[in-house]
Amino acid sequence: MAGKGSTTSSSSHLLVAAFDFGTTYSGYAFSFRDDPMKIQTNQGWNAGSEKLISLKTPTCVLLRPNKQFDSFGFEAENKYADLAEDNKHHGWMLFKRFKMLLHNNDGLNRASTVEDINGKSMPAMQIFSMAIGFLRDHLLKALNAQTVGVNENDLQYVITVPAIWNDNAKQFMREAATEAGLDSSRLKLSLEPEAASIWCQTVTTDLKKSLSDVGCQYMVVDLGGGTADISVHEKKADGSLKEIHKASGGPWGGTAVDKNYFDWLTNLFGQRTMERFKREQMADYFDVQREFELKKRNIMTDTTGKITFRLSASLREIYEEAEGANLKRKVADMSLNDKVTFTSDKLRLDVSIVRGWFRVPINEIIVHMKNLLAEEKMKNVKKILLVGGFGECQLVQENLRSQLQNKTVIVPNEAGLAVLKGAVRFGHLPNIVSSRVMKYTYGVAVVVVNDSDSQSGSDAENKSSDDDEHCDDSDSDGYDQHNSLTYQEDNNSVVHIFGDNDQYSYHGELVDDNKSSSEEESNDDKSVVDDVFDKFVETGEEIPVGHEVKRVYTPMNPDCVEIPVYCSSDPDPELVTDPGCKKLGVLSIDFPDGVTCEDNENEVTLIFGDTELIVKAKILRTGLEFFTIIDCLK
Repeated sequence: MAGKGSTTSSSSHLLVAAFDFGTTYSGYAFSFRDDPMKIQTNQGWNAGSEKLISLKTPTCVLLRPNKQFDSFGFEAENKYADLAEDNKHHGWMLFKRFKMLLHNNDGLNRASTVEDINGKSMPAMQIFSMAIGFLRDHLLKALNAQTVGVNENDLQYVITVPAIWNDNAKQFMREAATEAGLDSSRLKLSLEPEAASIWCQTVTTDLKKSLSDVGCQYMVVDLGGGTADISVHEKKADGSLKEIHKASGGPWGGTAVDKNYFDWLTNLFGQRTMERFKREQMADYFDVQREFELKKRNIMTDTTGKITFRLSASLREIYEEAEGANLKRKVADMSLNDKVTFTSDKLRLDVSIVRGWFRVPINEIIVHMKNLLAEEKMKNVKKILLVGGFGECQLVQENLRSQLQNKTVIVPNEAGLAVLKGAVRFGHLPNIVSSRVMKYTYGVAVVVVNDSDSQSGSDAENKSSDDDEHCDDSDSDGYDQHNSLTYQEDNNSVVHIFGDNDQYSYHGELVDDNKSSSEEESNDDKSVVDDVFDKFVETGEEIPVGHEVKRVYTPMNPDCVEIPVYCSSDPDPELVTDPGCKKLGVLSIDFPDGVTCEDNENEVTLIFGDTELIVKAKILRTGLEFFTIIDCLK
C-alpha cells in the first residue's frame, strides 16, 4: 500500500487519466501505475493558422446542422471560421466557454441549456457530454498509438472541478461524464486548487521543499479562465494534507479581462462593426482572441509606453464602411490621440489603458484574499501558491506580491499545468487529502414535539432503558440506530423526520405534516414545531475523509422513500425556512422487496469529507447494502 506522501500509487487500475475541463482551455494527462510520476500530456494541440502548439486546446464544441458532434478545440474554431468565410456556416453551432453555466447556479438541472456564439440553445448536458467524450476518445487513441494491450476498463478517470462549485454542479459534471460513456465507478472528481497543491507537494524541486515541512500552512490560489478558486492546506506528519479553511472564490478569472478588452474594442469600433467582424471575418476574430490570451500574460507593472496588438486590416475596413467615418478622427474625438495609434494591422495602446482591463478582477482577488488572511485561523499561513492560466500573468503576480508583502507568493513552473498533473496524482493517491472543511451545513427537516408528560414517569424509564440497550449502535449525534423509540432532543422533546406527502418517518413515527411551515402548535399539552433543521455537519467544520453520519428511517411507502436534504451557509440554522437555507436535493431509496413498511426499515449513511457527498443505504431486515445519491438536479 502506498503511503500518503508517497510517489508511488495505490490505484487498482493500470493507469490514471485526468481531464482538466476548463472555462477557456481543456486538456488531459495520464500516467501508469508502475511509473506514476511519469505524467504525459498531449503534445500536439495545433492552433492552425497561427501554428501555435499548445498543451491545452480551447473548450469549444462544434455541432453540424443536424446537431451531431463534429469537432472540439482548435479544430472546431478553425472549421467554423472556414465555413463562415465561405458563408456555409448557417445551421452549424459553435459553443464556447460554457463551463461557467455551472458556477453558483442554484437553478441548474438536467434540462438547463447553453447558447452558442450566435445565441442558439442546446441542452447543456449534451454539450458537456460531447466535450468529455471527445477528450476520452482522443486520450484512448493516443494510448493505443504508443502502448499495446491497454483496454478502456484499465483506466481510472479523474475530472477536475472548481472547489467552490456547489453539489449540483458536481453532480451535473459526473452525469455528463457518464452520458459520455465513462464508468461512474471508475471516475473521481478532483478539486482544482487541491490538485495543484498535491502536485507541488510531489515535484522534486525547491518548491516541494518550501511546502513540505510538517505543519506548513499555505494558501492555494487557482486563477483560471472563469474563476478564482482558493483553498488553504496544512502538511501533516504522515505526508497527507488537511484543509484548514472552506473553499472560496468568485468569477474573477482571465475571461473577465478578455471581456474588458473586447468591450473596449466595441467602444472604439462600434457594436455594428464588431458584430460584422465576428460574422464575416471569423478566422481573424478568433486570432484576435488567441493573440490577446498570450499577450496578457506578459504585461507587467513596470511596463511603460505602448503595447502592440495585432488586428486584422479587415476590421478597419468594416468600420469605415459601416460607420462612414475615419478611425483616426474617432480616436481624436475620444481624446485618445496620445494613447492610441494604428500602424498597418497593428493597434498600439498606452499601457495605462491595458492595465485598466485588469484592475477590477485583480482587486476583487486581492480583497478576498486579504479578508481570508485576516481571520484568526489563518494567522500561520505564510505562503501563497499561485497556479492556473491567469496565475501565469505577470501583472497578477506582481500585484499580489505588492499587496501581500508579508506573504511569500510562489508560482511553480508550468503553473497552468499544475492542476492537470496534480489531478493525475490524486487519482493514484486519493487519500492524500485526509480532511476537508465543510462549505455548508447539511441536514434534513424534522418536527419537534414537546411533550412534558410523555417523557416522564414510566415512559421516560422505558426510553432510558432502550437507550442503554442500544448504546453501542448510536452515532455521535446520539441517534439510536434501532427502530425503538423516537430520538430524544432533550428532557421533554422528541424528534421525527418528515417529508413530502408523509412518505417516511424517523424511527417508525408517523408525522402529520399537513400544517403550515415553521408552525408551532399546542394540543393536549403537546407543542409541535415544523421545519426544524436537523444538522448532520456544520459549515466550517473540519471533517475527516470518510466521516459517516447515520440515520434510520421507516418508510410510509413500502416501495420507495424520498427525503429532502437541506444545506445552509449558517453554522447553526434553526429552521429549514431560515434565510440562507435551501433545499439541496432529494435522497431517493427504492426497495427491491419487502411487503410492509417495517420490512424496509433502512439505515442511511451519509459520508462526508470526500470531494463529493456519498450516500449508502442498508435494508436492516436483509442486510442488503447499496450506494445511492442525493439528487441535486431535480
